[in-house]
Amino acid sequence: MTAPLKQGEPIIVNVALGERAYDIVIGRGVLASLGARVAALKPGAKAAIVTDETVGKHYLAATRKSLADAGIESTDIVVPPGESSKSFAVLQKVCDGLIGARIERSDVVVALGGGVVGDLAGFAASIVRRGVDYVQVPTSLLAQVDSSVGGKTAIDTNHGKNLVGAFYQPLLVVADTALLDTLSPREFRAGYAEVAKYGLLGDAAFFAWLEANAKDVFAGGPAREHAIAVSCRMKAEIVARDERETGDRALLNLGHTFGHAFEAAAGFSGRLLHGEAVALGTSMAMEFSARHQLLPMTEADRAIRHLAAVGLPTKTAQVEGGVPTVDVLMDLIAQDKKVKRGKLTFILARGIGQAFVAPDVDPNSVRSFIAEKIAAT
Repeated sequence: MTAPLKQGEPIIVNVALGERAYDIVIGRGVLASLGARVAALKPGAKAAIVTDETVGKHYLAATRKSLADAGIESTDIVVPPGESSKSFAVLQKVCDGLIGARIERSDVVVALGGGVVGDLAGFAASIVRRGVDYVQVPTSLLAQVDSSVGGKTAIDTNHGKNLVGAFYQPLLVVADTALLDTLSPREFRAGYAEVAKYGLLGDAAFFAWLEANAKDVFAGGPAREHAIAVSCRMKAEIVARDERETGDRALLNLGHTFGHAFEAAAGFSGRLLHGEAVALGTSMAMEFSARHQLLPMTEADRAIRHLAAVGLPTKTAQVEGGVPTVDVLMDLIAQDKKVKRGKLTFILARGIGQAFVAPDVDPNSVRSFIAEKIAAT
């Protein structure tokens, strides 16, 4: 796979869901077009911008201006940054803010932020007045390639990540790649884990392209936009086939069953970012697949080597503060949303680009594998 290494008009990716279809607009500087795009879709609407304190300092003024230039009145709801905002308490604050601002069904919620804000604002939009349209303006790489697309909205609970939520599709996604310029290197790497995941789960040629072009993706420019567009196209195609994760959509969770357990064990904190947990979980899923002779160990090693080469964690020893006991991790895995009637379901692989859903995985084999990986630290 080769990238069209030139910049020009925004790239438009359509999520084909019939009457609920929507566009993902990808490009440098497209935030300025947000107001005009919303006005075209929702004439006469007011807007409520949900953002966090960190993102707001950078992009709230530009978002307000884009809306105002299109004649859209807006109000702001600002929440604390970080995964801890995906809680019942902050959800209540956002819902109260939307109702207090008299946001009606004919209006729109704008989720301006990373995955946390997108999940939180989207879930609030799905339940206030039984459903208000919302627009995703993702400001992190992870959100641009993954969480802003597909309509999964949720908050976390003490039992695990994203366990209370709804499938609720956005009206529009505006992915301005210029907004990624303010990300820390660590945050960008975390988002890259989801980009690499797309190649590993279903596009071997894309993964090979990433191996050759990762430095250019990190540097910015056309290679970055290409990687984002390919990732969005893959997710859009899968979501169009399986909106509510009854089949193929589960493939998007490659690395997430292991990863979510480690992330929850770290208290959804800065000790282990979501994308870092995905990288660790993907490494473990690939090696677990090889251990069960589903693919050659050389293929698993190739995947792990690439994730490590860009600076992502691939070993449990790299989790700040260490990891808990096997029993704790197994209890967290048992809460995974793919569990069916108590049986563990993992996304495994038969090769690079050949992920599949593996139902009824033997818990004892998972337990012994995790114990071995922890002992290796």
